[in-house]
Amino acid sequence: MRAPHFLYGLYERRLLGELEPERLPQHVAVMLDGNRRWAKSVGTTPEHGWRRGADKITELLTWSKEVGIQRCTLWMLSTDNLQRDPDQVHDLLEVISGAVEALATDPRWRVHCVGALELLPEEISARLRTAEEFSAGGAHEDALNVNVAIGYGGRHEITDAVRALLRESAEKGLTLEDVANVLTVDDIAANLYTAGQPDPDLVIRTSGEQRLSGFLLWQSVHSEYYFCDAYWPDFRRVDYLRALRSYAQRERRMGK
Repeated sequence: MRAPHFLYGLYERRLLGELEPERLPQHVAVMLDGNRRWAKSVGTTPEHGWRRGADKITELLTWSKEVGIQRCTLWMLSTDNLQRDPDQVHDLLEVISGAVEALATDPRWRVHCVGALELLPEEISARLRTAEEFSAGGAHEDALNVNVAIGYGGRHEITDAVRALLRESAEKGLTLEDVANVLTVDDIAANLYTAGQPDPDLVIRTSGEQRLSGFLLWQSVHSEYYFCDAYWPDFRRVDYLRALRSYAQRERRMGK
């Protein structure tokens, strides 16, 4: 039996009152997991689940902006997802493209695509790049920065970063031995999809799964993790506030 709506409102206000702004994360990454399982649980189609999940994104970003979070990274499509049934992949890409285009028209968000867009159908990658360009020119000065990870895989990202670094070094006339002698962590970080951005402070995964699945492998080395049982379409503001409270109560050692 679900609690009355007004009780959730009271609980949300209590959670908000417990949050200290200086202890909140500045960059939150979210694995939007469980859309298909949500659809199955309510007896509807996967596409309906994806659309419900897409509708939830604006709510999450609004909650984030309300508490002062500066950046969100949303994992919307992995490289593994591209191996699914072609018809399902087509439908999913249509939902994702439409969601990103809608976000890009809202000046509250500054949208940036991260992932191997070259793995996507040309029409889809072109739509995503156009949306990103539109957002860059139309976002408010204080807009929340939103990374949409599409065609993203952590191993793929690191491989792409190393490839880019080797090509850059070759153009400078350096040999492989030269590169090996001078290569640093910062050199690889400078070639990631998120180059120049702060690493995520908090990574949230919905749907009850408790694994990384390759999300932000490099960037999340010092991140705090929070696993939520709710499927992404059912993710509520109270669930988000609980995640933020959990983060605020932890002592971050940053590997020390």
